[in-house]
Amino acid sequence: MSATNLELTGVYAAVLTPQHADLSPDHARLAAHSRWLLANGCDGLGILGTTGEANSFSVAERLEILDKLAENGVPTKTMMPGTGCCAIPDTVEVTKKAIEIGAGAVLMLPPFYYKNQSDEGLFAAYSEVIQRIGDDRLKICVYHFPQMSGVPVSMNLIAMLRKAYPDTVVGMKDSSGVLDNMLTAVREFPGFCVFSGADDLMLPVLREGGAGCITACANIAADLAQAVHAEYRANGDAGNVDELQKPLAAVRRIISGYPLIPSLKAMVARHTGDEAWLNMRPPVMKMDAGQTQRLYREYDGAGLAMAQAA
Repeated sequence: MSATNLELTGVYAAVLTPQHADLSPDHARLAAHSRWLLANGCDGLGILGTTGEANSFSVAERLEILDKLAENGVPTKTMMPGTGCCAIPDTVEVTKKAIEIGAGAVLMLPPFYYKNQSDEGLFAAYSEVIQRIGDDRLKICVYHFPQMSGVPVSMNLIAMLRKAYPDTVVGMKDSSGVLDNMLTAVREFPGFCVFSGADDLMLPVLREGGAGCITACANIAADLAQAVHAEYRANGDAGNVDELQKPLAAVRRIISGYPLIPSLKAMVARHTGDEAWLNMRPPVMKMDAGQTQRLYREYDGAGLAMAQAA
């Protein structure tokens, strides 16, 4: 099925956030990594998502991260910053900054502290944010990640949001790992941009008419994801998309055996020869040496290699 009518499509990385030794955001490294991702397969950048340790950063730090990316020349239209916070004013402030710098869209968690709330309550929270911002440039992808947030984004909630704000709520990232949920969203909401949060599920989502993927592994395998995406867009199942899927699925399988953020930062640190990439905010901690070496051996043993600098 074609997805050419979708507003947002492609391969997005859930971008890692490098940090200095004092755990402050490293703006220069983030800009360099972002440019490398765009040069090696990414259509867009999921800044300040789960993989980017967003909820370990204050609102002020998030605003500065977005400002510095723009100042450092990273194309802001490619960005889909995570802006969803527990407090509505915080979500509004970060989202306004994303619009101000020219981000193409935002990825918005529901308010996630109070669990077991009604769809009406979650709709009211999203609606309050949209109304307070009051800007036609706002494009929201809702973020469904119940394992982490504890607050699912139901089909009913999507239907409510699409009915009220069809030009604003344009898509979703589904990190549930439940393929049927992603396919249901594609089928029930024509024109809605459904992104898989898992690399190995992007292809079946594309086959149903979905938008693409926003994934953590794209930090190290955006070229592989783009090969699948581009081949399917060009040739559907008539080409060699299933063969191209195999190395992408292998990366996902290997990384899934390790702590997500520490393993990806270890891979980037090795690739760049820059151990500053091993800095991350507690409670997330770097892997021990034995675990790190096992990761490297497993990755190399699968015949995988990260893209070189453009």
